[in-house]
Amino acid sequence: MPENVSQEIRSELTQDGHIVLSIAEVAKPSPADKEVLIKVEAAPINPSDLGLLVSFAADLKSLTMTGSGTSTRTTMTVHPKLIASMKARVGQSMQVGNEGAGVVVAAGANAAHLIGKTVGVAGGAMYSHYRCVRASNCLVMDDEITPAQAASSFVNPLTALGFIETMRLEKHSALVNTAASSNLGQMLVKICHDENIPLVNIVRKTEHVETLKKINAQYICNTSDPDFMAQLVAALIATGATLGFDATGGGNDGKLPGQILSAMEIAANTNAKEFSRYGSETYKQVYIYGGLDQSPTVLNRSFGMQWGLGGWLLTPMLQRIGAERFQALRQRVTREIKTTFASHYTDEISLEEMLQPDMIRAYTQQRTGQKYLVTPHKD
Repeated sequence: MPENVSQEIRSELTQDGHIVLSIAEVAKPSPADKEVLIKVEAAPINPSDLGLLVSFAADLKSLTMTGSGTSTRTTMTVHPKLIASMKARVGQSMQVGNEGAGVVVAAGANAAHLIGKTVGVAGGAMYSHYRCVRASNCLVMDDEITPAQAASSFVNPLTALGFIETMRLEKHSALVNTAASSNLGQMLVKICHDENIPLVNIVRKTEHVETLKKINAQYICNTSDPDFMAQLVAALIATGATLGFDATGGGNDGKLPGQILSAMEIAANTNAKEFSRYGSETYKQVYIYGGLDQSPTVLNRSFGMQWGLGGWLLTPMLQRIGAERFQALRQRVTREIKTTFASHYTDEISLEEMLQPDMIRAYTQQRTGQKYLVTPHKD
């Protein structure tokens, strides 16, 4: 491949209702004065990436592939009832990949000191051979940190830290988190352990319970157990948690967010001295931050009137806390990238392998403990 050419993954929604994944050859970018050119060596596939890469409206049973190498094109049908919500992206060949890491190979005059440094960045379009970004957007790693170790330095670490920031801003004192044995969930366990924050962890399998016990999680509730609600109420009474974060968007047949609110209400009423037809005076909040479960969210209104259910996104949260606090969180991630914020991967795949139907089916399943790392320069 010529020196002045780069390759990148593209996702396009066609007029006839298909998503087409391909590898585009583009001109290698050149950095301006305050920019750096990164040779991207590692970029994770996060759930947030899948919304653009394949969308949550795609029918994965319809996957077909033609060509090979840089001529590979993989096509899938979008469910007809869902295509209306995606019309804004019809005909656009979109770059993909929220975050990643690599080595700075060129820089503008004001960023030349970064040449040769390993950096993490959340700049979008990271499923690419090369990426040009502002130097100020980079997390500069210590010399012993590899791109693979630095690849997941934004989305999961800052989301976990963002939960803590939300808790403090909204005057709660303890947390509930679902899909708690995930990469992100394990980071949150470590943060809460270090900062003495009570945390209730909700998982769905016995092996997930064992995973969390190994990293000192204290309160673990398993939705697969027949006494799950009793476990949850007991943990909420012990911790006083009134703020929950749900990665499923449903879970437990769509009931999980509502079950959390109901258990919080039961816990709040444990020491109530008189009955109120409006429920307890304790405010309870659950935020949905993911869509691991595509079933409807079901609420059985058994939690009084002092409650909230909403969506949570990282970027608005970071804007809410301000630049100074955001920078402090970034610095913590850099310091603890091999400990608190370490990530582990099931497999490393190339750009071409990203387009293989069997691989797409594997990384879109979003199974706990299975995370894929894209290595753009892999042969």
